[in-house]
Amino acid sequence: MVDVAHLRRDYDAGALDVDALGPDPVAAFERWLAAMIDAGIPDANAMVVATADADGAPSARTVVLRAVDRRGFVFYTNRESRKGRELAVNPRAGLVFVWLAVRRQVLVTGSVEVVSDSESDAYFASRPRGSQLSAWASPQSAPVASRDELEARVAEMAARFAGDEVPRPPFWGGYRVVPESMEFWQGRADRLHDRVRYTRAAAGWDVTRLGP
Repeated sequence: MVDVAHLRRDYDAGALDVDALGPDPVAAFERWLAAMIDAGIPDANAMVVATADADGAPSARTVVLRAVDRRGFVFYTNRESRKGRELAVNPRAGLVFVWLAVRRQVLVTGSVEVVSDSESDAYFASRPRGSQLSAWASPQSAPVASRDELEARVAEMAARFAGDEVPRPPFWGGYRVVPESMEFWQGRADRLHDRVRYTRAAAGWDVTRLGP
C-alpha cells in the first residue's frame, strides 16, 4: 500500500471573480485556455472524457481538445473504440480540464453530436503522416497479440499508401460535446474553493455559486 494520507497542499490561488467570467461560459473557458497556453502549461488542451454504456457503466480517458467555439468542444477518435461505441448508444459525455499548476479546473457536461465529414477530413489532413497511418492501423480498444503485430499493421498501411496522401479512415472522425452545464473551479485556502456553475437556459445561461 502507498501511503498518501500525508500528501497535502494549499490550493489558494486567489478569488474567482464571477463578474470577470461574464455571461458566456464558453467565452470564459476560451480565455482560461488561452491563458494556460500563454503561461506554458504543459498539455493545456488535455481533457478527460467520461462516457457511459447503455447500462450506465462509466469509462473515462484522457484525450486532446482539438477545437472549441460556441457550438461546443471537439475531439477526434476511432469511432469503433470503447468511447465511440458508448457514444453511439448513449450520446452524452462529461469533460474535465485540470490545470493544477494554477489551481484551476473546468467541468463540462452535455450531449454529443458527430462532427461533419468535412470537418473531420480537414483535421485528419492536418495530422502528421505517422498519426494518420496509426489511425488506420490501430484497432483501438480491441486486444492485440503483441507490439510487433501493431507495428506490422503500421508498416502494412505505410506500404498501402506509399506515394499517396493518407485518406481519413471511414471509422475515424470527430465528436462535439454541446455543453449543457459548465463549472469553473478555483482553489482557495482551507479547501474553501470557489465553484461557479453555468446551466443552459432558454434565454442564455443561469449562473450559480456552489459550495466547495
